[in-house]
Amino acid sequence: MATRRALHFVFKVGNRFQTARFYRDVLGMEVLRHEEFEEGCKAACNGPYDGKWSKTMVGFGPEDNHFVAELTYNYGIKNYQLGNDFKGITIASSQAVSNAKKLKWPLTEIAEGVFETEAPGGYKFYLQDRSPPQPDPVLKVTLAVSDLQKSLNYWSNLLGMKIYEKDEEKQRALLGYADNQCKLELQGIKGAVNHAAAFGRIAFSCPEKELPDLEDLMKREKQEILTPLVSLDTPGKATVQVVILADPVSVP
Repeated sequence: MATRRALHFVFKVGNRFQTARFYRDVLGMEVLRHEEFEEGCKAACNGPYDGKWSKTMVGFGPEDNHFVAELTYNYGIKNYQLGNDFKGITIASSQAVSNAKKLKWPLTEIAEGVFETEAPGGYKFYLQDRSPPQPDPVLKVTLAVSDLQKSLNYWSNLLGMKIYEKDEEKQRALLGYADNQCKLELQGIKGAVNHAAAFGRIAFSCPEKELPDLEDLMKREKQEILTPLVSLDTPGKATVQVVILADPVSVP
């Protein structure tokens, strides 16, 4: 599965100015591309909204070899109710910690050299005050699951991810497609996972020829398919084939 890779996480944002300030001035990311749309995405990229919206990709480097954030803005929607599904993104960057302190952006040190902060909208980020151990400073995305073993079966056995760490006592596991790319961390919680209105998505690249077989596998395994295989046109980029799946106990 070495040809698969974690690509981006989709956030819904209500304040583009403050959000841009956080990602650019605090984290140190750059705007990679920005697109405006007059109507909703046919794969519901911007959520269940049909009106005008925009998409801004931000990251520490090119989308081809960095995990980035996709910031979706629906015109007229100023805020979104948070659920308990998204637990945070962990970034190794002494520069981001320094930027936050200089700008007086709220930081809470939760462990030695590890700071918790929030992006506008309440999305949590964990900043490690050290140099990145890999080319991409984004280390992992943490999502909540209500049944860790069921989710491990989904991500590992069905989607082919390698399990790097597993802690039954703390109900957490770390998975990924390669050592040097952003990982997916699953954190077990008590009770149901609530996506609320702010629910996001995590995207992975996959060779186009594998997508029909992957979709067939999910059908055979009776797993939920949110959006069947579809072609999406992207201005300035090649048309991409997309299928959107749902972890049975986590976030789509």
